[in-house]
Amino acid sequence: MSSYMIGLVAFACLFGLIAIRVPIAIAMGMVGLVGGWVLNGPDSIAFIMGSVPFESIFPYSLSVIPLFILMGVFSAHAGLSRSLYDAVHAFIGHFRGGLAMATVGACAAFGAICGSSLATAATMCRVAMPEMRRRGYDDGLASATIAAGGTLGVLIPPSVIMVIYAILTEQSIGRMFAAALIPGILATVLYMLAVRIRTGRNPALGPPDERVDWSGRLQTLLNVWPVLLLFGVVIGGIYAGWFSPTEAAAIGAIGAFLLALVRRQLNLAVFKDCLGETASTTGMIFLILIGTAVFNYFVETTGLPQALVAYVTGLGWNAYLILVLLVLFYIILGCFMDALSMILLTLPFVFPLVTSLGFDPIWFGVIMVSVVEVGLITPPVGMNLFVIMASTPGLKLQTVSRGVVAFLLADVVRLALLILFPALSLWLPAIMMD
Repeated sequence: MSSYMIGLVAFACLFGLIAIRVPIAIAMGMVGLVGGWVLNGPDSIAFIMGSVPFESIFPYSLSVIPLFILMGVFSAHAGLSRSLYDAVHAFIGHFRGGLAMATVGACAAFGAICGSSLATAATMCRVAMPEMRRRGYDDGLASATIAAGGTLGVLIPPSVIMVIYAILTEQSIGRMFAAALIPGILATVLYMLAVRIRTGRNPALGPPDERVDWSGRLQTLLNVWPVLLLFGVVIGGIYAGWFSPTEAAAIGAIGAFLLALVRRQLNLAVFKDCLGETASTTGMIFLILIGTAVFNYFVETTGLPQALVAYVTGLGWNAYLILVLLVLFYIILGCFMDALSMILLTLPFVFPLVTSLGFDPIWFGVIMVSVVEVGLITPPVGMNLFVIMASTPGLKLQTVSRGVVAFLLADVVRLALLILFPALSLWLPAIMMD
């Protein structure tokens, strides 16, 4: 059996293990070890297990991941989501669908200091869902708004998935963050527009709330200035070159800790919970990185990535046609796999292909993260959908899935704009990082 065939069989086995709910880290590690044994003999296994796990999580740049996670955990416990929600609601809550649009805006702001889609969705669900239900919002619109708004935590910097993409592809984390800022704002606007169109066609889905006077609006802004300051220091410091992304993450974690302390939301028990949640999330990500490294070492020895690049470029197809096919592939894959797994599983094949076609790796990174973000709200396995269902008693998958269609259409529009106009991603890093 040729090395190519061994590689293809290994992929079939990997997807089979994932289908029977074997954790992605274990599945990739097992297939990588067995495949390496078959292809290179038992001596290769000793080498892999003796070096690859350590080397995959040893780089200093990976320390940014637990720090950004800790920043998000402290921010959630500090009650910042409530303040952000109230501030946005004070300005647009009196429109039809205003509470839903405020939820999208609050998700975008909270995602900017949290960096996690699942955490953003879970936190905002506890804040926004009871309010929208109390004011007569349709469950489908309300739940889908939170699920879609939660995905902004993946795109708007700082984003853990974006950090992982930058590290694995040896790109600048600062450039990745700058490139994602305008697409993140675009996603927020399009989600709000989707709510506006739906409630415009059927006002009963999201009735307007009472208008808040300007004194009330200014009061809510005073409550969120620490959040804006924290985001400005962390992201602005990276762009200005004051400190590295790792240093920025450390400052962000300390800032979020102090906010939680000043707001009297932090005691010893909560502090222990924050550290435990950070440790478990970081451990999960690092375990996946180890499994990915073992699997990728095997894949490289099969020669499949190089063969795929040679085959596709040999077809003579238009580069943008290949890119669109890749986007469709990720959207379909997102129906069955979580975002991080998709990136780690496919990047060894997709990234060499994309760079061989002449695409900018920063621009493609934004598109890739945007596409896997779509997978977070795509039935039947969209992770954000299940987070909302777990946090909302009596909510059914059919209800959330029905409501999320409008936001999926908004995502399609955004992806089309990002592909047609690369400057949406590349203009900001060009003027801020050069």
